[in-house]
Amino acid sequence: MTRRNRSLFLERGHAYIYLAYGSSYMLNVSSEMPGIGAGVLIRALEPLEGIPIMQLNRGIERLRDLARGPGRLTAALRVDRQLDGVDLCREGPLWLGRGDHESVEIGQSVSLTAS
Repeated sequence: MTRRNRSLFLERGHAYIYLAYGSSYMLNVSSEMPGIGAGVLIRALEPLEGIPIMQLNRGIERLRDLARGPGRLTAALRVDRQLDGVDLCREGPLWLGRGDHESVEIGQSVSLTAS
């Protein structure tokens, strides 16, 4: 555990946010018991609400590109290190919610390998 990653060692459900490659923030959710450093990277989301704000935050209009990829997601939501350690299981500036809409079929991309 270090000062930078200590929130990854909190009880499950806390935000662990770090800057990757000096350019994009990554949002992870701690996923283990306190003291065990493990988390899940939030890689994308489907914007259903707040789309105009996300478009403004990203400076783009194309819906598909708003939160596709972990760096784009954090930019769209204006997530940065100030939210590191936030309990995502409680309502606040950033939280995990449960969607009431029906999910659509999830597709699978083709794996490309170099020859």
